[in-house]
Amino acid sequence: MKCFPRILLAGYNGANNTGSEARLLSIIDDIRTNVGSKVPITIPTLNEANLRRYLKEDKFLKIVPISPIFFFDIRRLVKEHDILLLVEGSCYMDTWTSALLWAFLWATRCAYNFKKPSIAYAVDAGHLSSLNKFLVRREASNTSLILTRARLAASRLEKIGVKAPIETTADCAFTFKTEKEDTNILEEIWPNPNQGVVGLAPVDFYLWPVVIRPWGKKENLYRWPYYYSRSKERIQGSEQLALKWAQEADRIIRKHDKRIALICMEELDEPMARSIKDKMENPEMVKIFLSKEYNASQMTNILRGLELLITSRYHASVLSIEALIPQIAIGHDTRLKGLYMEMRLKDYLLDSLSSELWHNLSKRVDELLENPKMQERTLKWGFVEHFNRASRNPKILKDFLQERGWRVER
Repeated sequence: MKCFPRILLAGYNGANNTGSEARLLSIIDDIRTNVGSKVPITIPTLNEANLRRYLKEDKFLKIVPISPIFFFDIRRLVKEHDILLLVEGSCYMDTWTSALLWAFLWATRCAYNFKKPSIAYAVDAGHLSSLNKFLVRREASNTSLILTRARLAASRLEKIGVKAPIETTADCAFTFKTEKEDTNILEEIWPNPNQGVVGLAPVDFYLWPVVIRPWGKKENLYRWPYYYSRSKERIQGSEQLALKWAQEADRIIRKHDKRIALICMEELDEPMARSIKDKMENPEMVKIFLSKEYNASQMTNILRGLELLITSRYHASVLSIEALIPQIAIGHDTRLKGLYMEMRLKDYLLDSLSSELWHNLSKRVDELLENPKMQERTLKWGFVEHFNRASRNPKILKDFLQERGWRVER
């Protein structure tokens, strides 16, 4: 039998994104608990300082910075390791940027060329341009195993012609473990026993996708050579979106006497959150929670301290479900659609492009604040279902490695 495999975890690591942080920590725990505590793990990142904020290196875990022009670094790292795990949830989609998708497909191509096994680990599939559909069909078909976190994702991959073996489990964040000392963090940070908190987790849909350019305006720079998509129309769209969020937040304060938590699950959500607060009539009733200031355990328990969650962020939903927090989603891509369909919450999934969006949102908010137990049974069933499915991820990984002769701890 071979020794422990050297595992490369390729994903959106170190971006001050709560969902990616929770996934990465859960996946490391999956490996160390089910494969071996001494398995060598390497995590490449474009944001080394951010990643070190919540992840510590040790004898068996290494953090490796890579260039934004990633081709040579990824090829070298894949060659140096025994197995590649793609760990970014939004793996097969170009909603945010084609650059991330291409990085994951390039890593897959390198693994195939070097005859190294690869697994896409509890990932999603969404919107793809015609070019990217072709690239995904060609490169993802070379993956040894694809685990999707939703049946809709598996269906989309099969529909575009991906030939790799596909199984459906659930997102790794369903098994994320928080720290005990963070349990009551919302009450400790923002105490007021007589006034509950409604959480808003907005996304500025008009920033995306990030595009590759040799130059551009400094204020639109993400990290060279990546720039946000900005135009006069997009800036106006962002302003209008912030205004609509602000109006609904003020309405909740007036009608239901609640405080408002603006929850930034990703560092890039902060400008939208501040714009919402600036447009409100009652900004003194608002607090902004930033993923760059609170780690995944703390952010998760902030979410679990809410009376109601309104989210455009996938992992705000996932991480709150264990505490049975009533929720409404404003969806702009397939990720929340897939989750809400499987959670049997499709009546609470609102289309971001609908002309009736904000009217329907107000109606659902009133329903859930007046009847907070309305979703309880559904959420309880959904959490158990998805937790059990997510618990299959490490077992599948363990079996995969054993079948190929790698050592695993029994």
